[in-house]
Amino acid sequence: MRLGLTYVPTFPPERLREVAIGAEAAGLDELWVWEDCFEQSGIASAAAALAWTSTIPVGIGLLPAPLRNVALTAMELATLGRLFPGRLVAGVGHGVQSWMGQAGARVASPLTLLEEYATALRRLLGGDRVTVQGRYVTLDDVALGWAPSPPPPLMLGGVGPRSLTQAARLGDGNLLGTAMTEEEVRAACDAVRAARDGDPHPVVVSVIVATGPDAQERVDREVPHWGRAPGEGAAVAGDAATVAAAFRRLGDAGVTSVAVHPTRDEPDLAGLLRFLGREVRPLL
Repeated sequence: MRLGLTYVPTFPPERLREVAIGAEAAGLDELWVWEDCFEQSGIASAAAALAWTSTIPVGIGLLPAPLRNVALTAMELATLGRLFPGRLVAGVGHGVQSWMGQAGARVASPLTLLEEYATALRRLLGGDRVTVQGRYVTLDDVALGWAPSPPPPLMLGGVGPRSLTQAARLGDGNLLGTAMTEEEVRAACDAVRAARDGDPHPVVVSVIVATGPDAQERVDREVPHWGRAPGEGAAVAGDAATVAAAFRRLGDAGVTSVAVHPTRDEPDLAGLLRFLGREVRPLL
């Protein structure tokens, strides 16, 4: 199992540098940045994190398809893919529908949009010249001048049954949501396996984690921000053995990568990174 950190936009952009450098120094397998309306840009955050580090892969989880023209997304991902070969992981999804409405970008059929979007994006990143007239995606003889080789992995997000199936079919992996219980993660992984006829498929999940003497209190304060109640099992609090055991159970369910989501009141991000790298990772 791969172990990483999610840099959530509850922290300001100016703290990303220390976290990216710290995640790499701690020996974590990956760093994930988010594009949340109206907080931080996924592309800008990924570019900065990649430039500040040397080896750690950086994933974007995720870019909302309704908000971004597919040609622009392809251009940006291709540029990052060529600047930092082999280190970018792209993520695309429906976006939070209420935010899409606020931005005037909400569509009637998010599934149709993502189908057209992911198909066109993969072709563009693969170096194809694309002409398509879809319900939402329209391209007329578009090709990237500097397509990345190889193209970055394209992860797709979604948690509903149809979204899980679509992402398993179209993407190079599934991005699950945050604050999911172990039972919900297991059900999602089962749905992904069914959609893939049992073939292995990467599954990334973001897990709220806290350690230290006040760990439980902090996760209990955090989970309501994600629509969960304390005690539902949507976060992990405890020492390295407790955290690693929870992650191993997720691995048994089918998760291939856990991205640790710090609480918004995490008092020591550098310490959390060291804890994950030195104490948790050896137990996985």
